[in-house]
Amino acid sequence: MAANGDGLRNRNVNGSASKVTPTEEGKKRDELLDKHTEYEFGGPWGVLAIMTGFPILMYYLWICLVFYDGQLVLPNSVDDVKPFLFRMWEHVRVDASPNAYAWKVYTGLIIYQLLLAWIMPGYMQEGLPVPSLGYKTLMYKCNAVWGVYSTMITAAVLHWTGIFRMTEIIDNFGHLMTVAMIYGFGVSFGMYFLTVATGNQIRMSGNFIYDVFMGACLNPRIGPIDLKMWLEVRIPWVIVFFMSISGACKQYEQFGYVTPNMAFMCLATWLYLNACAKGEECIPQTWDMFHEKWGFLVIFWNFAGVPFSYIYSVVYMASHDPSKYRFSTPVYVLLYGTLLTAYFIWDTSMSQKSRFKMQTQGITTYRKTFPQLPWGTLKNPTYIQTTHGNRLLTDGWWRYSRKPNYVADWVMSFTWGLVIGTTTPIPYFYSVFFITVLIHRCGRDFERCALKYGKDWERYCSVVKYKFIPGIY
Repeated sequence: MAANGDGLRNRNVNGSASKVTPTEEGKKRDELLDKHTEYEFGGPWGVLAIMTGFPILMYYLWICLVFYDGQLVLPNSVDDVKPFLFRMWEHVRVDASPNAYAWKVYTGLIIYQLLLAWIMPGYMQEGLPVPSLGYKTLMYKCNAVWGVYSTMITAAVLHWTGIFRMTEIIDNFGHLMTVAMIYGFGVSFGMYFLTVATGNQIRMSGNFIYDVFMGACLNPRIGPIDLKMWLEVRIPWVIVFFMSISGACKQYEQFGYVTPNMAFMCLATWLYLNACAKGEECIPQTWDMFHEKWGFLVIFWNFAGVPFSYIYSVVYMASHDPSKYRFSTPVYVLLYGTLLTAYFIWDTSMSQKSRFKMQTQGITTYRKTFPQLPWGTLKNPTYIQTTHGNRLLTDGWWRYSRKPNYVADWVMSFTWGLVIGTTTPIPYFYSVFFITVLIHRCGRDFERCALKYGKDWERYCSVVKYKFIPGIY
């Protein structure tokens, strides 16, 4: 399968990949899925509320965490509403202004990550056939592992030479968060206008704000870099990891040691970042790459939402005495054990599904990046052959649940809150928000699958009965 000048590959209709070529019936269903038929997220007013409400919520939770000892604060009375809002604004104005330092650091990270993605050697992975491209496939350069560890080495050198101290990240949390939000809004609107101007828009509703939120383009690229895949790993999870390292450095400077709680977050964020990087070739096989457009929903959350709202436990620990969240040894053992168990299920379930999809494309040689966990590849897996042409996996972790990766992913998110106990509810925002997102995402996925696969989906649901937790739900 030779790639053309656009990085596209024609499907091999003679080899093993022909087994999963969509049927004529399947193509008709795909055509329906590639048209806007109804609003999601409450329509234009709903997405407008999300676009305005989430940045405000992020500021509010950060203010409560840093300036009010992690307690959720409210106006004392009706008369206090205006002074309360003024106090909130002052915190943002003084401690979260988009200053030159924050612009330099955040923009420097973006440029460096783009440069690494462009020049570093990478494993070339073929994506799934894209209906809007005539079922041709795109090639993805997977070099996140090189980029991530090059960034770690660079950061270590900058820290030890004193050029850029790791503690500066957590100390400038508010300023960096505001710059990240500006990038989120700017890139979202910029990509919308660029896509429409070049005529590459797809699945449009006709409502301006809704289309900015959902996105106009499907496969945005700069040279060899797929921007959607690049932003999914290189910015959010890199920042999350370095925020944990920054918190650990801050704690060491203050107390002369790093607590097991902070070490837990360093381990947890490294596991997640490394998994995303070492399994980057699995990302092109996901629904996010295959179907979701690149709009505010994805762009803002990866630039600002993930790195600055998933890591509240680190922000709290970096500014509070360890006595407030110290546990007994058995509790630490249970906490670390839960994290590692959930990680194993999450990592291997994602690997099983992605490599199964690769197998259906005739790909049988897989990238081996550290760490390769046992049971990540299924041999002769069971599946349901659909009239659409695709196959639905019913083996491995996927025989027990339709979304085993979601369950494990959520358990990990919950431990990120548990690590500080019950001193403040704010670090639990990640897990509360995440379960809401996962339930909504499942609803969207299952509706599309029902439309795409028809009676085959009903048959699949009768085989894999549980959506999330086997035996419960």
